[in-house]
Amino acid sequence: MDYSEQFKKHKDLLESQYDFPCEYLFKFIVPKAQVEKVKSLLPNHQYELRPSKKGNYISVSIRHQAESSDIILAIYEKASSIPGLIAL
Repeated sequence: MDYSEQFKKHKDLLESQYDFPCEYLFKFIVPKAQVEKVKSLLPNHQYELRPSKKGNYISVSIRHQAESSDIILAIYEKASSIPGLIAL
């Protein structure tokens, strides 16, 4: 499956599960050193941070009022460039 097919599949899935505009919850797990990069994805938002048991990783939850599925997918695309990031 090429990138455009995968993008359309994710867009269709989001649009079938959400009525836009809506509040969307982003959840990421990142190495501790990458937390600031995740925060920079959505500046001026409140974050819920939870360290892993050993403190090497941080779970980051961010609520965002999304106007469309395109905005959500753009944020995930930016997030994909952060080393070690896992999107949930």
